[in-house]
Amino acid sequence: MTLHVALVVPDRELWSGEATIVIAKTTEGDIGVLAGHSPVFGILAEGSLVEIVNDDNRVRAAVSGGFLSVADDKVSILAAQARLGGEVDADEARRELDAALAEGGAGPEEPADAKYARALLRAAGQA
Repeated sequence: MTLHVALVVPDRELWSGEATIVIAKTTEGDIGVLAGHSPVFGILAEGSLVEIVNDDNRVRAAVSGGFLSVADDKVSILAAQARLGGEVDADEARRELDAALAEGGAGPEEPADAKYARALLRAAGQA
């Protein structure tokens, strides 16, 4: 059994297809979704990674935040901003991380831009 997955950003559908498992980090913790999963609605953690796995490949996407919805073997990932790992320029992501950290201030919480840049590097397999 498989899941139908759609990863959507405000201006387009970034990825859609079939998967055997979806792994994401929500504000409540990590979630793994298999076919037959009970309905759930979660808020994606800021600057996290979503992994969509099927028998043939693994899609990794960095997300800046958003929502995950599961119902009837359909997973919808609605992200404010997202990029697939294969589309990430690691050097550019490192520059974005450095810039975000330089502008971030002295608070205990890492800036959202820095979290997203780190997620981009993880999606590209660089961190």
